[in-house]
Amino acid sequence: MKYLHLYTLFFMSVFHTAWGQNRTDISKKNANPLTIKSETKVPLTSNVWDIKQDRNGNIWFATSGGVFRYDGKSFTKITAELISKPFFSVLEDSKGNFWFGTYGSGAYYYNGTAFQHFTTKEGLANNSVMPIYEDKAGIIWMGTGGGVSRYDGKSFRNFTDADGLTNNDVHAIVQDKTGKMWFGTRGDISIYDGKKITTLSDKNSKTFRNVWSMLKDKKGNIWFGADGLWRYDGRAFTQIDQTGAGVIIQDKKGDVLTSIGGPILRYDERSLSDKKPHVTVIKTKYEGRRNLPFGLLWANDGCIWIGSDRYSYDGKTLRDFKSIERKK
Repeated sequence: MKYLHLYTLFFMSVFHTAWGQNRTDISKKNANPLTIKSETKVPLTSNVWDIKQDRNGNIWFATSGGVFRYDGKSFTKITAELISKPFFSVLEDSKGNFWFGTYGSGAYYYNGTAFQHFTTKEGLANNSVMPIYEDKAGIIWMGTGGGVSRYDGKSFRNFTDADGLTNNDVHAIVQDKTGKMWFGTRGDISIYDGKKITTLSDKNSKTFRNVWSMLKDKKGNIWFGADGLWRYDGRAFTQIDQTGAGVIIQDKKGDVLTSIGGPILRYDERSLSDKKPHVTVIKTKYEGRRNLPFGLLWANDGCIWIGSDRYSYDGKTLRDFKSIERKK
């Protein structure tokens, strides 16, 4: 668990300050105008924080050097002339548009042609945006260093510790099968039912602190990494592993992948309901070295993209991003 503690200290220093919170809706009538896109084909050599695959099969990377897209042949820097701040997150929404979260520069909306910029001036709770999540109704939720921002396409509504969050540093967001919103924070997990925010606890009043990742699996169970890896089926909490998780994903088949840096743990879909699911270890490129456990994708073709070391794994061979581009 010492590595989880080290990652926590790192992000407390990076994702820390909670600027002016706001509990009321704020109109976007003064939102920054669209900025025409600028793309440049350059190698991806930056630290990778988030990886997602879009509906067309392109792979997107939020990195310390900007947002990149891989089309199967080459990497293109999408944010070439926007800012030099690190990008933490990428989301393709239900309409096919993209949202990017940054450290210190707010969030960007990208419609494939141009960008729109959102900061605290437009209503964000904080200019450091980590998770971005779309709920069933198409509402965009952003976890920031100053609370949660809810954007309905017209205005923002912000939630902070004054509304019940246990901490304003929000690291993960997910919507459960009942429609409630879960917020993983540097404090405990907070749950919003549409009216009020409460703190998640088990039947013994145990809470779950410092959650960096959450996942709703295909059966509606919620997985999260806190003081161990946990699964909640709507009735009971099961501790799957003593080790936490900086990232949790699921593939089309239903297998779950987790990592806290170093090896990746793969939980077989057929045993996910067991108290101890069957797990296999996927060894990372550098044995004995712990990397930041962020940026993990199970692509449609079965390859696993691992941002910490910038390589992909097809089940047999590890290839770094540079060799992938050269091969194509």
